[in-house]
Amino acid sequence: MWKRIDRQLKIKAGDGPQASQLKELGPAQELTVPHPVALSEFQSFPVFEDISHHIKEVGAQLVKKVNAIFQLDITKDGKTILQWTIDLKNGSGSMYPGPARLPADTVFTIPEPVFMALVLGKMNPQKAFLAGKLKVSGKVLLGQKLERVFKDWAKY
Repeated sequence: MWKRIDRQLKIKAGDGPQASQLKELGPAQELTVPHPVALSEFQSFPVFEDISHHIKEVGAQLVKKVNAIFQLDITKDGKTILQWTIDLKNGSGSMYPGPARLPADTVFTIPEPVFMALVLGKMNPQKAFLAGKLKVSGKVLLGQKLERVFKDWAKY
């Protein structure tokens, strides 16, 4: 006959590590997002402000068409320098600096010069993605809806 042996260890009070054995962790690394005063120094800042005004005007229509939250991480030398969120899922739509308050459907990581070329229509987003010039995580196909938002803004 088989005999069952319980191999789970029983822990008693005082068996844990001593205070002298614990290692103190340093502070958590924070995202490098510049102070709002420094935002205007970036080439893409006026574009984001302009797109934000456009979304305030036609956001309700865009929410019906797009129904997604996008987070744009703008990088320089591999580090995130700006973060913007375009919320076209809730209310009448909004765009604000910083990470998404609700989980983003799609996150784009784009170097600033590539972002400027994309929004000014000098670069095709699909070709840029396939060439590895930008990274997309989440629902990749929603990027086509964001492209339409930028094209509508360009006409505006």
